[in-house]
Amino acid sequence: MTTPNEVTTHAASARDGKQSLMNATPAAAIRPLVDIFETADGITLRADMPGVSKEGLNLRVEGANLLIEGTINIVTEQRMSALYADVRSTQYRRSFVLGNELEAANIDANLQDGILTVRIPKRADLRPRKIEVRS
Repeated sequence: MTTPNEVTTHAASARDGKQSLMNATPAAAIRPLVDIFETADGITLRADMPGVSKEGLNLRVEGANLLIEGTINIVTEQRMSALYADVRSTQYRRSFVLGNELEAANIDANLQDGILTVRIPKRADLRPRKIEVRS
């Protein structure tokens, strides 16, 4: 059974064994698993994107949407072909709607060990602040 976050295909048919991974139709993009945390200062988003390099990552804001796209570069030996592949898509894709309380212009992102960390700060006027009480 597949979930929205994974694509499962069988590259080889059990009967004839002639269908190859290269001849199969392209799979849909994989939705990376994401954890989202909120603090007083903003939102932190962590997306699992194993196999994606910095060059293969596309992170952008379009209107009120944050779009995350990544490409996996799979290198195989010339003489080898896959008989079975759990995931054959080489594309990650996910989008999020950003609220008005977030500063899209100040987004910070880091990719390390297959984990994309995106920090989106809240607008300064909406952050909690301490009020000094005078006596």
